[in-house]
Amino acid sequence: MPLGQYGGERPPAPRWYRQAMAQPPERSRFTVGDREIELLTWGEVGKPGLLFLHGMSAHADWWSFIAPSFAQDWRCAAISFSGMGGSDWCDEYSFDRFGEEAKAAIDAAKLDAGNGQVIIVGHSMGGSPAFLCSGADERVRGIICVDTPIHPRWGAPAKREATSATHKIYPDVASAICRFRLDPPQLSENHYLIDHIARHGLKQVERDGQAGWQWRFDPALWNLLDRSGVPTYPSRVRCPVIYMHGERSKTIDPEILEFLLDVLPAGTPFIPIPDADHHVLADQPLALIGALRGVLALWPPRG
Repeated sequence: MPLGQYGGERPPAPRWYRQAMAQPPERSRFTVGDREIELLTWGEVGKPGLLFLHGMSAHADWWSFIAPSFAQDWRCAAISFSGMGGSDWCDEYSFDRFGEEAKAAIDAAKLDAGNGQVIIVGHSMGGSPAFLCSGADERVRGIICVDTPIHPRWGAPAKREATSATHKIYPDVASAICRFRLDPPQLSENHYLIDHIARHGLKQVERDGQAGWQWRFDPALWNLLDRSGVPTYPSRVRCPVIYMHGERSKTIDPEILEFLLDVLPAGTPFIPIPDADHHVLADQPLALIGALRGVLALWPPRG
């Protein structure tokens, strides 16, 4: 556990990260159906819209050290999907629901108030709701996937089994952070970012007479998540796609890359991020920011 050596203290962080943290988001919530969704926003309403979507069991603050780099020129937003981050937990989950939440975020954050068009950036699982959004909403001008794994063998319905799974309650933040690890497991030299992700992934609770801190995502999420339609999502895309992936990522194996090449729009660029594993944001944040800036500057309007 890389954070154990710090005993709960924050690891040293470079200047760029401190500058990003000096631009905190506006934090709010919006309602989709019977659930409230956590929303983070940066930048002025009226600028072009940029929506950031996180991966499985993650939260909106995975993007809070990335989004400030775009806030001068874009109206930026990041959400926590239901069952994750500061959003409500549910009795069932589906990618259709996640897609609805992403679409509703465009309205809640006023991302379309500028030119009426929005670009979505999705890490890992976050790419799948982006595909659904583009097929259902003409405001989506483009999609940038970051190490999003999609393969036919992963199209499984929810197990719908009753579960009594609960998170362990830690006595304090330091105890929890020292136990944090990325999933899927990988090493990262940027301990200050792992610490950032871990701290924002905790909430204070009291359960069965025990008070302390636990992880914010629903431990039943994966068991209750309907994934049956996921392999068809790329075929629903109605806008250009750019696919970025960690050069060392074990999540995106040759079989998945071959499948994605077949199903994504013809001519989709595939851009490897050097020295990055699956969690590209934590491995090479500045390289990712640079790659995003490059493609955003050249992206044509949706016709």
